Amino acid sequence: MTVGICGLGLIGGSMAKAYKADGHTVLGFDAHEPTLGYCALAGITDGILNEETIPSCDLIFVALYPQVAVEYLKKIAPIIDAHTVVIDLCGTKKQICDCGFSLAKEYGFTFVGGHPMAGTQYSGIKYAKATLFKGAPMVLVPPIYDDIAFLDRIRTLLSPAGFGKFSVTDAESHDRVIAFTSQLAHVVSNAYVKSPSAKEHKGFSAGSYKDMTRVAWLNEQMWCELFLENRDPLLFELDTIIASLQEYRDAISEGDANTLRSLLRDGRIAKEEIDG
Repeated sequence: MTVGICGLGLIGGSMAKAYKADGHTVLGFDAHEPTLGYCALAGITDGILNEETIPSCDLIFVALYPQVAVEYLKKIAPIIDAHTVVIDLCGTKKQICDCGFSLAKEYGFTFVGGHPMAGTQYSGIKYAKATLFKGAPMVLVPPIYDDIAFLDRIRTLLSPAGFGKFSVTDAESHDRVIAFTSQLAHVVSNAYVKSPSAKEHKGFSAGSYKDMTRVAWLNEQMWCELFLENRDPLLFELDTIIASLQEYRDAISEGDANTLRSLLRDGRIAKEEIDG
């Protein structure tokens, strides 16, 4: 199988390594020329993904920021072969899927929205690894939901990555849930470390601090774009947590032990119910 990957950062680079390790031909492109050159020298890619090679690809991954991904899809759509499956790997789905489904219908190729639920706080090809997706969930936003044979084909195409579970949903549902499970966590973590007390944490911090701050170390350009694209669902989650935090603050400020215990108990029970 010939696999094209546009964007050779952490996610795209890890895909390249996974498919290369599985014996497939990997064609890559990255706007950062040193990254592209490194991938070629390191044997991560077998050639360049460009206008000449795009038609030969069986599978193309678009691992770019959402706005750039849309523009890239518009540019290459007329030369994608009808047998090719294109899967984007963006962190939000509405904008890219609206574009991808429309272009696929116009030009005859297959487009599927995808979001691998894996990563690290680091970015770039330096941190890419072939096993990044091993056992991880993969969210799919397909053009059709009731075609088992179609979904099996997509799972087979993705098998070299080693995903452990697939979830199928629509773009709106994906973006609503991801605002809570991922985006809110990044906002809270990034805000949390701005406390002046953070500079004094060494020797006083353990697992709770590490868990809470891991994703504060983020790529601000990418996350800014993701947050603004998914503005309404993220604002709902921010308003919800701000209102909840105000309840805790009021109880502590007023020395109201009964209310504080009730709030803490409700949170514990919610966690038990959510995670079983």
